[in-house]
Amino acid sequence: MKKAVITTGGHQYLVSEGDELEVEKLVGDKKLEFEALLVIDGENISVGAPNVAGAKVTADVLESEVKADKVIAIRYKAKKRVDTRRGHRQKLTRIKITKIGSSG
Repeated sequence: MKKAVITTGGHQYLVSEGDELEVEKLVGDKKLEFEALLVIDGENISVGAPNVAGAKVTADVLESEVKADKVIAIRYKAKKRVDTRRGHRQKLTRIKITKIGSSG
């Protein structure tokens, strides 16, 4: 089974073929390509500096705009009448890894 480490949106993900994951919002087509930082193919391990030469990970976009759970930040000071709430919902893209290809 092939596995690879990809980077997108400032995060690194360990993926294999058929995996579905949610990454930070990506603008693009229905097919995406990522460069692999590390490729594991059985006993063979290829480490890139910073990317593995010739290794590409392709993915299909399942949903282009998914919203994550709401995160609420609260600022409170006792006896001072300071009470502030802020909310944030991150926009995500749901992708499915279709192929991990390497030339080496």
